[in-house]
Amino acid sequence: MIAILPNGLELAYDDTGQGIPLLFIHGWPHNRSLWAAQLSGLQTQARCLAPDLRGFGDTSILPPYSIDQYADDLAAFVMLLGLERVVVCGLSMGGYVALAMWRRHRTLIRGLVLTSTRATADTEEGRAKRLRLIQFVDERGVEALAAKQLRAMVGKTTFNSRPDVLEALRQLMASAPLEGVTGALRAMAGRLDSTALLGGIDVPTLVVSGLEDTFTPPDEMQVLAAAIPNSRLETIQGGGHVCSWERPAAFNHVMGEFLASLLYD
Repeated sequence: MIAILPNGLELAYDDTGQGIPLLFIHGWPHNRSLWAAQLSGLQTQARCLAPDLRGFGDTSILPPYSIDQYADDLAAFVMLLGLERVVVCGLSMGGYVALAMWRRHRTLIRGLVLTSTRATADTEEGRAKRLRLIQFVDERGVEALAAKQLRAMVGKTTFNSRPDVLEALRQLMASAPLEGVTGALRAMAGRLDSTALLGGIDVPTLVVSGLEDTFTPPDEMQVLAAAIPNSRLETIQGGGHVCSWERPAAFNHVMGEFLASLLYD
C-alpha cells in the first residue's frame, strides 16, 4: 500500500490484522520486510502497520534525512490513517525514531517497544565510523556493505547454523537504495541524545534484547530498561541485533504478552 503524506512523501506500508494499532519501525539498512514474521504472527492481536522509512524499500527516495524527519513522517502517517494512539515498536535505528516520536509526538503513543537500540547519541568515534561507512558505500556499493555488516547484525547461533536466515538478511540489506543508506548514516550520526527523555516515559514500555547482540549488548539494554519507569526487559536467547528476524517465534511471544497487558492498562 502507498500513503501520500501532506509533505508529498509516498510512503509504502503493509497493513494487516486487527486490534491494538502497532507501528513497526525497521532498522538500518533494512526495510519493512524485516517485520514479515511479526505481521503474520501478531495479526490476531494487533493491527500491524509496517512502513518503509523514507529512502528505503518502496518509499520515496527524498531528502532531507534525519531521525526527527523519520519521526515526523510516521506521525503524519498515523494521523493520515485516523489513528488516535499506536504502540510503536522500533529496532536499532527504528528505536532512535521511536524515541524521537516520543519527544515530538507523544500524544500519539500508547506504548513503546525498544529493541536492540540505545538512547544516547553517537560518540565522536561513532560518528567517524559512520562517515567511513558512507565513503565505503559510495566507493563499493550497497552489496559490499551488506556483506560487511552481516556478521555483526546477527548472533553467533544464526551465523554458525542458520545459513538460510543469514542469506535472506543479506539480500534484504543489499536491496537498500544507496541514497537511503547514506542518508540514514548521516541521520544517525546527527541524532539528538534521548537519555533525558527516559525518566519521563509514562506509557508501558517493553525493552527487548538479543542475548548474542554485540552492537547493543544485553548489559546496555538493561541500563536502558532501568531508566524507564514503567518498563520490562525481555532477552531473546539465540538472537543477535536483529533478534526479531532471527527468533521470530520467541520475539512474537514476548510481544504478544506485552500487547495483552495493554488491554488492562
